[in-house]
Amino acid sequence: MLVGFRAANVLSFRREFELSLLAPDGADRAARALDGLRVSPVAAVFGANASGKTNVLSAMRWMRHAVLDSVADWVRLKGVPRRPFVLDREAIQEASLFEVDVVIRGDRYVYGFEVSDQRVETEWLHVFPERSRRRQVWFDRDAERPKRGEEEYRFPSDRLKGAKKPVIEYTRPNALFLTAAGSFQMKQLVPLHDWFKANLWLVSPDDDLRQRDAYTRWELLKPAFRERVEGLLSVADLGVAGVVVEDRGEELPEVSLTHHGKDGPMPFDLGQQESFGTLAWFAFLGPLLKALDDGAVLLVDELDSSLHPVLVAEVIRLFEDPVANPRGAQLIFTGHDATLLSKAHVERPLDREHVWITEKRKSGESELYPLTDVGVRADESLERGYLRGRYGGVPRIGLGGIAVEIEKRSPGANL
Repeated sequence: MLVGFRAANVLSFRREFELSLLAPDGADRAARALDGLRVSPVAAVFGANASGKTNVLSAMRWMRHAVLDSVADWVRLKGVPRRPFVLDREAIQEASLFEVDVVIRGDRYVYGFEVSDQRVETEWLHVFPERSRRRQVWFDRDAERPKRGEEEYRFPSDRLKGAKKPVIEYTRPNALFLTAAGSFQMKQLVPLHDWFKANLWLVSPDDDLRQRDAYTRWELLKPAFRERVEGLLSVADLGVAGVVVEDRGEELPEVSLTHHGKDGPMPFDLGQQESFGTLAWFAFLGPLLKALDDGAVLLVDELDSSLHPVLVAEVIRLFEDPVANPRGAQLIFTGHDATLLSKAHVERPLDREHVWITEKRKSGESELYPLTDVGVRADESLERGYLRGRYGGVPRIGLGGIAVEIEKRSPGANL
């Protein structure tokens, strides 16, 4: 499970920010217990448009790309394809930071690195073995050490076994040691490298819809998966009675959804006759079920963009339900739907500890902070407080401000 993620100097974030899934003391809901840690299965990021919500998820996704592809993909580059904060000239010259804190099979890994445009500046891995609170530094890399006559790589605790020299020699200045270790299948580092493979799938409103649709279609060839999808389409109250899949060999399977009609079930071609909302839900089911099956972290940008608030609330509850989510999958999403903060639903889907806010400063940089930092009472209306701007994260527009602007600049305004 993901315990936390922090980054700095990336996209719209100039300063360091941290997204923590550790449940604070006095949390409104029970979290999953992991070797003395209480980790939340859900985190929601709210904020005004262009405030940096998506960039939180994009930074996490970029770190995944770096760990998996820095050896193979960056070999063609002279440096590192990072995206630092560009509204400050000093920031462009400074390194970007990325770090994850994860628990894998009982062991806690704190892994991170700093990169400049030219190279990997630092890289580290600290491990807290299961049932032990003592930190072990498995490796520590600093590109500046050779200038001082020191070794770039250190292994202070001597806990990382196996041949390290071939991995070091294989690691270019603009590649990560962990990426190379994954290629060499270093036994102790494979679990962490594989965690990045299985986690941080980013679901966005439009960009990857076709990819997710294709993934779900291929999975439908498995009878057990098709049965689960049929159930989830039915419970969403879309009028779907069943799923018909045509296996076309190496070509993408043809899918039709059957609907209840006066004369019996009627098949609708998924790509031609279904609503965008149905298509969005269908394409979301593949990543959703994979995350639940793998106990993975699923990132969703604008979860509420094409789904009804009641359906979104049920997705959140799914991750919070230990029976439906026995492997500890986690959902991190961005959104605008303030009803998720209210008791308009049978039970409020999100509580104080689940909510994070992004704000855009006058300097153009984003800020991320937890709702619990604002001093929210357990009994207050989160929806009302958010919409009134008490917690931040809402557009600074006066009542009727848009209409006034239109009137002021309309063709007949000066007549």
